[in-house]
Amino acid sequence: MPGLLERYRHIYQLDADYPIVSLNEGSTPLILASAVARHIETLYGVKDLKVFVKFDGLNPTGSFKDRGMTYAVSQAKKQGATHIICASTGNTSASAAAYGARAGIKTLIIIPQGKIALGKLSQAIMYGASIVEIDGNFDVALDIVRELGKTGRVTVVNSINPYRIEGQKSAAFEICDELFDAPDYHFIPVGNAGNITAYWAGYRQYHDLGKSTKRPKMMGYEAEGCAAIVLNKKIENPETFATAIRIGNPASWQGAVDARDESGGDIGMVSDDEIASAYQFLARNEGVFCEPASAASVAGLFKACQAGQVKQGATIACTLTGNGLKDPDSAIRLGEADRATLPADVARIQAHFGL
Repeated sequence: MPGLLERYRHIYQLDADYPIVSLNEGSTPLILASAVARHIETLYGVKDLKVFVKFDGLNPTGSFKDRGMTYAVSQAKKQGATHIICASTGNTSASAAAYGARAGIKTLIIIPQGKIALGKLSQAIMYGASIVEIDGNFDVALDIVRELGKTGRVTVVNSINPYRIEGQKSAAFEICDELFDAPDYHFIPVGNAGNITAYWAGYRQYHDLGKSTKRPKMMGYEAEGCAAIVLNKKIENPETFATAIRIGNPASWQGAVDARDESGGDIGMVSDDEIASAYQFLARNEGVFCEPASAASVAGLFKACQAGQVKQGATIACTLTGNGLKDPDSAIRLGEADRATLPADVARIQAHFGL
């Protein structure tokens, strides 16, 4: 399957000689989450839901960031860039480094020291990026990147780059193509808020093109420890174990607010305990292993159903932004597998398993 810029070339209106930098991103599965729907009916009495999870953790570098990065790096290549740069909590750095390597462009990365999951850091290292860790959070790192971008010597590929948002909106196209319409609600994690902004742009565009009959209510969820949009204030020291959304001053803040207001949706917050519970539920009951921040969308769905915000019989899409292998430490810490160390003896092992 070709990458998303090639598949949606007619929508992006790319010239025949446009230098597409692709790793065949996109075309990620939209998985029917029947166990989630049953759980909601049992606990909250909301019946006949059709719940789907858009598992963007199956993109080439394991996160939704590849959707925007293919376009941002392609455009950088078209403009003759020699260096790209980003601030990151992990996924952006992995994606930028991979697409930079693919394009033959040097990737520069600034990350908060000790605040990035090792699965993500290992990717940036292997792709050959130049990495600087700072004594500060993501918001400080992004401020530095903005300043370096003003020199004109590097191209910033964070979501302040409009081509990132343009590429990421393709996920909304794919959902509509598969469902033959837009869902009634779309639940999504909110960190830097570029993704909710992008999805809403995609749904609006598909509706305007007559490819869908409706537009979903956009339901975004921040982590409680960094709920800047919900609290309407910058969070100086954002905290959550869901590192991908540990951001206290979202770059696409206004875009997220517009998506909420224009769609008639909501932006709420979920606790780390609620995120962890949804993270475990998806793995154990749906066989879908996402990274912790991804599960904020499903945690938000549970919370919205409990609050009576979701109508019966609705079609719901939940974005799972990244792969669980991005953060193995959280999986090992929060997992509840029955583990034992035994001698290599058939009888002992048979007894242990109760066979």
